[in-house]
Amino acid sequence: MVAPAVVIAAPTSGSGKTTVATGLMGALRRADHRVAPFKVGPDFIDPGYHGLAAGRPGRNLDPVLVGDELIGPLYRHGSADADIAVVEGVMGLFDGRISDSPATGVARGSTAHVASLLGAPVVLVVDARGQSHSVAALLHGFATFDRAVHLVGVILNRVGSPRHEAVLRQACEQAGVTVFGAIPRAGELAVPSRHLGLVTAVEHGRHATAAVEAMTALVARHVDLDAVVAAAGCRVTTDPWTPELSEPADAPVTVALAAGRAFTFGYTEHAELLRAAGADVVPFDPLCDPLPAGTSALVLPGGFPEEFGPELSGNRAVREQIAALAAVGGPLHAECAGLTYLADDLDGHPMCGVIPGSASFTESLTLGYRDAVAVVDSSLHQVGDRITGHEFHRTTMHYADGREPAWRYRGRGGHIVDDGAVRAGVHAGYLHTHPASHPQAIARFVRAAARSKLAG
Repeated sequence: MVAPAVVIAAPTSGSGKTTVATGLMGALRRADHRVAPFKVGPDFIDPGYHGLAAGRPGRNLDPVLVGDELIGPLYRHGSADADIAVVEGVMGLFDGRISDSPATGVARGSTAHVASLLGAPVVLVVDARGQSHSVAALLHGFATFDRAVHLVGVILNRVGSPRHEAVLRQACEQAGVTVFGAIPRAGELAVPSRHLGLVTAVEHGRHATAAVEAMTALVARHVDLDAVVAAAGCRVTTDPWTPELSEPADAPVTVALAAGRAFTFGYTEHAELLRAAGADVVPFDPLCDPLPAGTSALVLPGGFPEEFGPELSGNRAVREQIAALAAVGGPLHAECAGLTYLADDLDGHPMCGVIPGSASFTESLTLGYRDAVAVVDSSLHQVGDRITGHEFHRTTMHYADGREPAWRYRGRGGHIVDDGAVRAGVHAGYLHTHPASHPQAIARFVRAAARSKLAG
């Protein structure tokens, strides 16, 4: 059986999707449903809150990173044993990858694109502030813009008063769109944010749990859960994705996986693929922990190292261990935050010194999908391997001379960008990649670890 789904979308960012989606996950779980949480796009922050609400890992569905053909299988894998899935959208319903080519069809990677691939109904969250009857025209437009997208209902958010709600409901009825709920304004649900979005659930700690509980209570009180469950559906017929690989490592391998408050940007499927390739995956926190005993390879995902420069620098013991691991050719896979952590310093704070150069925080956001090619052979990729990744950072790297870049791609304006660095077993770059799109790279990484001098 395939779990039915509802896709929580909105006309624009800032409409309250995360509050409603997270609260819906929690409310359905509280009502004894087994809820599978998903997020459209390359977002690493919202899934942390989803996981708290649903009690199982939040996962991403991004056809730009993994291809259309993997969305159904990844959905089935992530929703195994669930009786309903809640998929939070990204930006506005029809917003996706920006292209210089003329617009044709639904934007790739948009919520509408993923909803169509799943054959799942869409519930639109509308910020009702400052409007009443006009919501009918808005709903009519979103319901008819693309008939492949099934808008099944609306949740009115930030409703000002009972009178306001009554007028909005009349307008929705005029548009022929079912109202699943009307949520009053609730400023106490605000979650702290910073330069790249919300503060992560790991960093926010007990406050994140309290925020999720408040979202859950709000949605449970103001949304018709039975109607949402009745409206859920899914037309996926493909087999589930599996992390199983044909050639797992034939030697004991311990892969250390950086976690904790500074390294929170990772996909759930990454650890699953590492384990399927024969690795014992051991999380550790570079803010305070040493490398796990027997480490023969290291994964440093993205996150917010610029927020923890002094603390990361202060754990000198693990920095020296990481430098020693790199010095003997141990495989190191670093993305974004991991890249800056491997530099000589970050904003003047000494880091691991594995990649000669300095990292620094900037006021300029670098954001977008990139179609990249591997420049040299590495512990992850063969030269010429092609992949689509995503950049999302406000730091920059100033490299010393003589590096071999990990990736090459065309940036905005068509100029060539050399991203990251490859040194012996180290593969580091700003690009975030989804491992399900290149499982052979994960298998290659674990095999390299099995051949390293530190393999057990």
